[in-house]
Amino acid sequence: MTDIEEPPDPEADQPPPSDDHAFLGHPRGLATLSGLEVWERFSFLGMQAILVLYFADAVANGGLGMNPGTAASVSAAYGTMVYLVSVAGGWLADRILGSYRAVLWGGILIACGHYAMAVPTAAMTWVGLGLISAGTGLLKPNVANMVGKLYRTDDDRRDAGFALYYMAINIGAFAGPLITGWLGEHQGWHWGFSAAAIGMTAGLVQYVLGRRHLAGRKHSAEYALAPAAMRSAVTKIIGGCLAFAVLATLLALTGWLTMGRFVDLLTLVSVIAPVVYFAVMFRSPRVTAEERGRLRPYVVLFLASVAFNFILFQAYSTMMLLASTNARTTILGFGFPASWYASALGAFEVLLAPVVAALWVRMGHRQPHASNKIAIGVILGGLSFLLMVIPTSGHGGDSYRMAAWWIVGSYLLLGLGDVLLETSGMSATTKLAPKAFGSQTMALWFLSLALANGIQAQVVKLYGEVSNPVYFGVNGGIAVAAGLAVIALAPWLRRTMHPVH
Repeated sequence: MTDIEEPPDPEADQPPPSDDHAFLGHPRGLATLSGLEVWERFSFLGMQAILVLYFADAVANGGLGMNPGTAASVSAAYGTMVYLVSVAGGWLADRILGSYRAVLWGGILIACGHYAMAVPTAAMTWVGLGLISAGTGLLKPNVANMVGKLYRTDDDRRDAGFALYYMAINIGAFAGPLITGWLGEHQGWHWGFSAAAIGMTAGLVQYVLGRRHLAGRKHSAEYALAPAAMRSAVTKIIGGCLAFAVLATLLALTGWLTMGRFVDLLTLVSVIAPVVYFAVMFRSPRVTAEERGRLRPYVVLFLASVAFNFILFQAYSTMMLLASTNARTTILGFGFPASWYASALGAFEVLLAPVVAALWVRMGHRQPHASNKIAIGVILGGLSFLLMVIPTSGHGGDSYRMAAWWIVGSYLLLGLGDVLLETSGMSATTKLAPKAFGSQTMALWFLSLALANGIQAQVVKLYGEVSNPVYFGVNGGIAVAAGLAVIALAPWLRRTMHPVH
């Protein structure tokens, strides 16, 4: 007897054949999964757009009174924790829960976390962030993997499908900061968190109603553990979580586990986790030689994702802080909350994703290789930061206000880069993933986001300590150099990723 049961017949768990072209020429299940992500991103990014401002706001105004560098670092550490948990989420889906239930329970935890943050106490803020981290770790890697299951590996619609999926996600990314930002800055931060909770609840409802259109919707895991091994695993997971909670509480009460040390610990784990995970996958007997060969170029794509997302996630930390202190909050005479700048990023991605999707469909097999799409995305991310050198040069302190168009222009470059990199990266991940590590390989992609946040949690401590032109110029220059390095490796990547295009 083995510890892992053989997967059942996959044909028994497919959506109706009539679904294949029912949604804009794509499978009907794409609409269901995209709808879930609309509301998940509405809640997650709507909350994140005001989180760093809430941390930095004075206690008298309902905030937590952190200095800007600390606020950005803690916000990044939260992002690190969110994506670190995705490893456990992928494993739970593959071995215990199955993708459908993993996503469902993840969404429930996220909604509970946002409801907790709606309670105006600091303690409930930390409880809520913990629940959201656990829920996002269950939901994010598995819903993206379910999108991949809707297409054959050689289906030319695959990249276009991920582009549409990403466009739908960014409808939520656009709408979330508009609602939460207005409520947070006009009614109180916890009113904004309440709106995020309602949005996630709406996403869960439509997900359950549309489940018949999903591939992989069965309740059993695809590579389920045998009953005895499953009972043992569940016992160890529960025991480990309880032990961690008790240890963390004791260390905090003794004064050893401070916020700064917790941030540093998360950064260390974000570095170690992907190294260990790659090593496990390379050595696993369930990974074939051919699959192992395709993992090598994936390491390059992983590092490219780290370089880009290090810039992207600062759209919700240092860029939010910069907008709140040094950018005008009026356009053509219309005033708006500083957090609305985050909606510009989502708006550009909503507009650009269908254009990119249509371009890839029109080009078919003539479209650029996935590695080149990702490299261009990284370069655009770096340029978005280099652009900020211009309006911040020659100024000091908070006495100046740059025109809104500078930040909008930066987000335009960042949005286009995000569409190119994330859609191609997620699509390539589902193509390159070893079959026995399907959901977990998607989780590995999200570990690149954890590492990006972990690095960011340290680097953003310099924000406000060095000049803004130096801060944005150095970070942007490093990202551009990383993108050029991926382009230089393109011949090797095309050869080793074959037949993946």
